[in-house]
Amino acid sequence: MTPARRATIEFLLDNLVWLMLIVVLIVFSLAVPRFFQFGIFANIVEQSTFVGVMAIGLAIVIISGNLDLSVESTAALSAMVTGLLFATQGIGLGLTLEPSWLMLPVSLLLAMIVGAIIGFINGFFVVRVGMAAFIVTLASFIWVRGLVVAVSGGRSAQSLAPSIRIIGTADILGIPLLAWISIGFFVLFSVLMAKTPFGRYVTLVGGNREATYRAGIDSDRILWASFIIAGLLAGVAGWLLAIRTSGATANLGAGMLFNAFAAVVIGGISLKGGIGKLPGVYAGVLLLYSIHTAINLMGLPAHYTQMILGGLVLAAVLLDTLKLRLRERLL
Repeated sequence: MTPARRATIEFLLDNLVWLMLIVVLIVFSLAVPRFFQFGIFANIVEQSTFVGVMAIGLAIVIISGNLDLSVESTAALSAMVTGLLFATQGIGLGLTLEPSWLMLPVSLLLAMIVGAIIGFINGFFVVRVGMAAFIVTLASFIWVRGLVVAVSGGRSAQSLAPSIRIIGTADILGIPLLAWISIGFFVLFSVLMAKTPFGRYVTLVGGNREATYRAGIDSDRILWASFIIAGLLAGVAGWLLAIRTSGATANLGAGMLFNAFAAVVIGGISLKGGIGKLPGVYAGVLLLYSIHTAINLMGLPAHYTQMILGGLVLAAVLLDTLKLRLRERLL
């Protein structure tokens, strides 16, 4: 096989989800009234922000050959901490800082610390204790969500300070600032995974951990770091969600894990580890929320979305298997 043909096949396999997204957008634009509007597309990008940021961390963990089911609960806890400290109504304490602009970076830092701590705990049990990531993160999914309820008492924190809410109301070039933040995170971590030793090591560990260890790479540190990054990004997602809703409730973010997982799988991240690129995950997120938006515009019941997403996930896993076989045969 010629190098040019090999490169073409690799490109098509890696970017198949982008072609799917383009086809879906064209079909919806022709078939769904009011879909083909700049405001609709901007809304799709904005609505995908929270799941998108969460999906980045989840994708990194899966590329490393593991799984993190705790990201949804981690986001909820970070959102609740933000609301509890900086909201002025409900159970919010109404904490203020001077000058007021400090509230924005301080609240973000706290949310990131909360997320990183959960990721650190997950990494400890997986890397140091040697427990299965599925069991560890499933347990974290349960106990962290319970902690959210315990902290809040089942009540909500409302009305974040204006200096924090500005992130959720501002826009640049007609596109919400939240959307630009999501795009920025994808660009940043795409570069991190593609152009830095850490990103290459994550992929190598997911592909063959034993070979990576023999090559002198500290695979334990890489795996632990991937869980911390996943927790940290889940914390950011929760912080953004709290800003968007101007507070937090005990069940905030319920269902985000499924959407994030679906986006990761549809985006071409192999569940076997070691294969996948983050730009594809962003395409997967946009595809999911394009479907959400189209179904809402058509006035169809919400269960249609669940049925379609379930079918997409199954198709994505099947496609992943077919792509692996195709790579083995042709590349």
